[in-house]
Amino acid sequence: MPVLQLRRSESPLRTSVPEERAPATPFLKWVGGKTSLLPELMKHVPARLRRYHEPFVGGGALFFAVRPRRALLSDSNGELVHCYQQVRDDVYSVLDVLARHVYERTHFESVRALEPSRLAPAERAARFIYLNKTCFNGLWRVNRAGRFNVPFGRYKNPRFADPSSLITASHALRGVEIQCAPFEEACAKAAPGDFVYLDPPYDPVSPTASFASYTAGGFNWEDQRRLAHACIVLNRRGVRFLLSNSATERVRELYSGFEQRIVRAPRFINSKAEGRGRVDELLVFNA
Repeated sequence: MPVLQLRRSESPLRTSVPEERAPATPFLKWVGGKTSLLPELMKHVPARLRRYHEPFVGGGALFFAVRPRRALLSDSNGELVHCYQQVRDDVYSVLDVLARHVYERTHFESVRALEPSRLAPAERAARFIYLNKTCFNGLWRVNRAGRFNVPFGRYKNPRFADPSSLITASHALRGVEIQCAPFEEACAKAAPGDFVYLDPPYDPVSPTASFASYTAGGFNWEDQRRLAHACIVLNRRGVRFLLSNSATERVRELYSGFEQRIVRAPRFINSKAEGRGRVDELLVFNA
C-alpha cells in the first residue's frame, strides 16, 4: 500500500517550548470525556498518592488535571495507546507530520484508508490525532474488523496541529508508563497507597444512547460485571479507587457494596437530539 503523500509545511514548527509544569489538558476528543466533571472527580482524589492508575485512559482529563509524578495509563485500544506513547516520546516528530495534514474530505478519506501498522510511528500517531479531530463529532469508532469507520466531520477550522497542547501533554507524560492491556491486568498492578480511576464505556441508559465500539470487541454487560469484581479485588487489597458510569438501576445494584454519588453531566453522543443534554452519572468509590 503506498503511503499517503502529505503537504509540506511552509514554516518551521519547532518554536518556543511551553514551561514544563504548565497546565496540561487532553489533546484528544473522547466520548464521555471528563473535563466538565473535573471539580466533582477531584474531590475523590487523595491529596497524597503513591501512584496513579487509569485503565480506561481515553482523553485522560483527570490524569492531566492531577498530573501525578508516578502513573500507569492503559487502554485496550492499541491505536490510542500508541498515540500516547509517541506524544510522550517523540512529540516533535508527531507535530511535524500533523503540520502537513490538511482539512479536506478527500485527504481525510485517504488518511482513514491507510493501514496504521504500515506507517512510521510518528505518522501513525499523527493519523490518530488528525482523524480524531476532523471526523464526525470527534467520535472514535471501529467496525468488527477493527477498522476506523467514522465519516468526515464538518468544522470551520479544526485544530489538529496544536503545538502548545501537545508539548505540554508530552511534558505531563514524561516518566509515565503507558501500556495496551485489559483492565484486569492494569488493576493488578495497583498497590496499597495507589489510586485507580476507572472510566469504562458506560452502561447504556437507552437503546439509542449505547456506544462502546472503541475497540472491535466492544464492552458489554459481562464486561461491566468483570469490572465490578475488579473493584471488589482492589478494595480487598486496600487500594483506593473511583469509578464513573451511568446511573442505571443495574449499575447501582452492581456496586451496592460501595459508596455512591449522583452527579449531573452533559451527554452529547445520542442518535436522537432529545437524548442529549445533562444526565445523571454515578460515581462509585471506597473509603
